[in-house]
Amino acid sequence: MIINYSHANIYQLDGTNVLSDVDLQIDDGEFVYIIGRVGSGKSSLLKTIYQELYVEEAAHAQVFDYDLLTLKRKHIPALRRQMGIIFQDFQLLADRSVRKNLQFVLKSTGWKRKQEKEQRISEVLAEVGMADKADRMPHELSGGEQQRIAIARAILNKPRLIVADEPTANLDAETAKGIMQLLRAISQDGTAVVMSTHNTALLEQYPGTVYECNEGRVKRL
Repeated sequence: MIINYSHANIYQLDGTNVLSDVDLQIDDGEFVYIIGRVGSGKSSLLKTIYQELYVEEAAHAQVFDYDLLTLKRKHIPALRRQMGIIFQDFQLLADRSVRKNLQFVLKSTGWKRKQEKEQRISEVLAEVGMADKADRMPHELSGGEQQRIAIARAILNKPRLIVADEPTANLDAETAKGIMQLLRAISQDGTAVVMSTHNTALLEQYPGTVYECNEGRVKRL
């Protein structure tokens, strides 16, 4: 099990309680949805996984082999290196090409050899169907293409987990379908995916484990 929360309470940085008594269990390769209305706590729950927000109280709160209740801040980068994070607004570096966006991630996560970096960049771009876009700037890409690059960035280090916060929210239905198919393929290769969404139609098209945030609680459906 790569995520195990039991009776966890989640707070905003200002001390506001967002979710109480959260139970959340995710296994390797599992595809998990976090659903709920805007403001229900979906993003806050995801942020605790990569430690942008903290679990203040819990019977158990574990991500990989890390106990979130005792995790020191200096160990958060090591935790994050085992996961890829995808945002609805892509968060690509606007001042550099796709290739240089990906090079930046590899350099910051300890890759040294130029040939190995270039090979890995070619691999992930091919995997997301963007092999011919390496030298494009982000503003030259459509929203769907930018999200594919964001997914490529997320899988560079072959993570055990992808955390995706509303990855299809800003995309049209056909583009969103392509992104969902890509995320499902990543999951089927053994990487767990946990994604928030308010688009419940996706759940029927691409079944997975579903948790709902509602009135300060999280319920497995």
